[in-house]
Amino acid sequence: MKTREPKLLLTTSPFIKSPHDTRFIMWQVNYALLPVILASVYYFGINAVLLIAVSLAGALLPEWIWSRQQNNPVNTIRDGSAVITGLLFALTLPPGIPLWMAFLGGVVSVVLGKILFGGLGYNIFNPALVGRAFLQAAFPVSMTTWMPHASLENFFQIRGDLLTLPFMKPRMDALSAATPLAKMKFEMQPTGITDLLLGSTAGSLGETAAVIILLAGIYLAIRGVINWRIPVGILATVFVLATLLHWVDGTKYPAPWFHLFAGGLMLGAVFMATDPVTSPITQKGVWIFSVGVGLLVVVIRVWGGLPEGVMYSILLMNALTPLINKVVRPRIYGMRKSES
Repeated sequence: MKTREPKLLLTTSPFIKSPHDTRFIMWQVNYALLPVILASVYYFGINAVLLIAVSLAGALLPEWIWSRQQNNPVNTIRDGSAVITGLLFALTLPPGIPLWMAFLGGVVSVVLGKILFGGLGYNIFNPALVGRAFLQAAFPVSMTTWMPHASLENFFQIRGDLLTLPFMKPRMDALSAATPLAKMKFEMQPTGITDLLLGSTAGSLGETAAVIILLAGIYLAIRGVINWRIPVGILATVFVLATLLHWVDGTKYPAPWFHLFAGGLMLGAVFMATDPVTSPITQKGVWIFSVGVGLLVVVIRVWGGLPEGVMYSILLMNALTPLINKVVRPRIYGMRKSES
């Protein structure tokens, strides 16, 4: 007997589903980070390898414990979210910071940045930046001590304060270097665009090879993993504001390309500000969010006391994301504006 088809079928939304699940998105970001990681290892040698490994361990350990408590011991590890947190956190670190600080920061990134809010999907702030902000406040000297690049001859030589014991006074490496942003802010000394693009400058592990990060962002945008409007909005805002300032006084304010490729702007715009959990859900909100990040970056870099402002800019706009979502939420179909 032939079954009669129903005349009206009632189902719940969404009706159009994306083939991209959480695990796919997270691991695509991890794959895109591999060239950036290889660049950091090339420039900083064994220091980069050890810092990335320890940061990963610090992020995965509390995630694993949390998973066990939730009676779900594998999924939150296998989806790659904790791996992203550990990798991004490691890429924000100076290459000579003690290993125990990197491990502690990885733990803080997951515990305070994600688990405290209820786990994946509930966090307000980017977890990796939460960990870095904690280290910046707790250990400001170690977080602002830089070193020049390693060479093939001393690739396996551990430099800086990497092996300093916990809470012991660090031994500052006699051979240190200033970042391009610090040189420009405090010495009015610009850095060539070639050095910035290729990453042959002092800075955090992830401040290497801006061109590689840019290519990784293009890959993620083509794959539909990130919202391309966020990095485009941030970089465009920084470019426009930096151009206006450079036009006003070219001797005091650097060229716009310097702001684009110096410091952690490229890494933050491509991999951190695009976090779908901590960024707005509407396209209009995304543009407001990205313009706000770019504006704050320029304000902090030019008029603030610190040479860099990417971390604080993203965290501040993360805090405003719920408000942005509330203000620009779309009108529900069939309802008047006053009722939505």
